[in-house]
Amino acid sequence: MSSSSQPPEPSSPSSSSSSSSSSSSTEAAYFASTPPPANLNHQTALARTFIAHHAAIPKRRVALVTSGGTTVPLERQTVRFIDNFSAGTRGATSAEHLIAAGYAVVFLHRQFSLQPYARHFSHGSTGLLDLVVDEGSAEGVRVKAESLEHVRSVLGTYRGVREREMLLELTFVTVGDYLHSLRALAGLMGPLGPRALLYLAAAVSDFFVPDSRMAEHKIQSSASAPTEDDGNNTSSQPGRRLIVNLDPVPKFLKSLVDTWAPQSLIVSYKLETDASVLVSKSRAALGRYQHHLVIGNLLSTRKWEVVFVEPGGSTRWLRLPAAERGAEGRGTGPWALRGFRRGAGGEIEG
Repeated sequence: MSSSSQPPEPSSPSSSSSSSSSSSSTEAAYFASTPPPANLNHQTALARTFIAHHAAIPKRRVALVTSGGTTVPLERQTVRFIDNFSAGTRGATSAEHLIAAGYAVVFLHRQFSLQPYARHFSHGSTGLLDLVVDEGSAEGVRVKAESLEHVRSVLGTYRGVREREMLLELTFVTVGDYLHSLRALAGLMGPLGPRALLYLAAAVSDFFVPDSRMAEHKIQSSASAPTEDDGNNTSSQPGRRLIVNLDPVPKFLKSLVDTWAPQSLIVSYKLETDASVLVSKSRAALGRYQHHLVIGNLLSTRKWEVVFVEPGGSTRWLRLPAAERGAEGRGTGPWALRGFRRGAGGEIEG
């Protein structure tokens, strides 16, 4: 299934310049007022070494894969936070397929979300403890015969990846952590030019509580609790309701495309719940940010159906046959690795 539409009309120079200036100002204000994660320097140093190692290998391509959902803390000493449903399945699966296609992968994921290779034993109906049996002797535990081939295959692949140093796993928790990390890592990827792929599968919060308005301690619900300065961001009536004021998270994709990694291949996702707006919003994002591909998906069908929205507005739907939808390791993640071409003329094989 395919369709096409005319690309959006270009903005006038004065309008574009004004918009760019406003965006840069908003971006600078966000990073200046949002504390970076405590491990940012450490993770950036690990990534710098990893990327430099692979950059020195001729024709080696490097992918930054983001995965999992970001949280929105309501307090600095966080007890309560806003989250989303993302488990990181697509990002972890995609990272495996990118490595199989020859990419070295920096996997920036939500702490405790699914990870490449480990995901086979940590999610769904078959966990690690279901794959082993206790012999009750000096032999200890062993993998069940019916699971042995699967475990051996995944373990062998994982060991090979580790030996070749093809995977670096880094973490985030909050939306602020994610954006600080994305900016730092994209800056390291940028010099790779078309050898770099930024594959943005993380579910990023659209709203946040600015640090200046965030409560320091746990927001109290008890009528007898002492009053604290919560930055005027929340109001509550004991046993009744809590009202939280949220600001929109600035859109950083334009900076990613224009400044942070301008020659890299950039792929983003668009999740919607309303089928009637999925394609139009995906096209709008592609027109606004001018990157290479938007992969649209619906909440209700995301595991077996995606739409590729490409430059020029063309669309291509990819659907997994009904008979294969429950198969181990299948899903739309790998589809996002095939079917589109790099600016240098190469192709990602899925």
